[in-house]
Amino acid sequence: MKQFLKRHKFSLSFLAVLLVSLYFWQPDPSAIAVHEFGGATMGTTYSVKVVDDRESASGELLALEVGEMLKALDREVMSTYSEDSELTEINKAAINEKLVLSDAMTEVLSLALDVNALTDGAFDVTVGPLVNRWGFGPEQRHQSRIPDQAEIDAMLVRIGSQYLDLDASASTLVKRTDVYIDLSGIAKGYAVDQLAKYLDGRGYSSYFIEVGGELRIKGYKPGEQTWVPAIESPVDTAPQVHNIFYAKGESIAVAGSGDYRNYFDLDGVHYSHEIDPETGWPVTHNLAAVYVIDASAARADALATAFMVLGTQRAFALAQRIGVAAYFISKREVQEGFDDLYTSQFAHYLSPN
Repeated sequence: MKQFLKRHKFSLSFLAVLLVSLYFWQPDPSAIAVHEFGGATMGTTYSVKVVDDRESASGELLALEVGEMLKALDREVMSTYSEDSELTEINKAAINEKLVLSDAMTEVLSLALDVNALTDGAFDVTVGPLVNRWGFGPEQRHQSRIPDQAEIDAMLVRIGSQYLDLDASASTLVKRTDVYIDLSGIAKGYAVDQLAKYLDGRGYSSYFIEVGGELRIKGYKPGEQTWVPAIESPVDTAPQVHNIFYAKGESIAVAGSGDYRNYFDLDGVHYSHEIDPETGWPVTHNLAAVYVIDASAARADALATAFMVLGTQRAFALAQRIGVAAYFISKREVQEGFDDLYTSQFAHYLSPN
């Protein structure tokens, strides 16, 4: 069988706005201190820039504390790769066992269930078994990459957030069937939010945080210059700028998702890593990428994933209905190129004024 397989390690949700800090960051010649540091986390990278007009902190200490926070959230809480993480223990737990959750896990699952309801199931953290079966998860494949419909149907009975009985007030969870939870569509956004919360608590009013493409931006660069994030063109080549937008000094979160960084082609068919929780199959519509601006990076992260499942028209209608700033890039049906569609809330950020 003739096979062409193209697989990238990370999806757009990991790489969506990777150009941002490199392409548009220009150090200001003034004496204002800017602490810049980064590293590896959650299977991707992170980058932080903190404007310190008080010159009151050690950049090395900030870097150390941020690194430790991210390490704890990943290895101890959210990772499906770590055998010792809280999520791994949840996935191993017995059906109907009452599990006591950490504050972080409670917050993430609570938000995940909220977005699941908001998107009529398009965002579902229990879709993990299907993600793994299609070869996009942490489990090694031992069979044909394409499951048959009978196998998909058998797996679908385990898929559904309705099987998660979460009591957020008591921080407990009961799994009503043998579900497998994967937080890859929300964990990086949550990590970004936690770093922003930490910097806010330290009194910083201007920063740029990026974890695998998910962002939190606040204030201005030195010289009262606005941060200018980039929207990446949805092409499987070296990163290219498709468009830019302006943070305008506001405190915003940005997340992106798309199907052009993590996929495979087999016998002339394109298979996206975005799996529809309703059908069990990779999505087949022409939405190539979506960006969401929100107050919360975790919510923006989850919504971007859901919008990729829904497709341009359904996602745009939902974004308009709930008042979300969203930018959609769709592949043209006949000719080459892309069409852009965005909500009025996103239009606010496309102008520098």
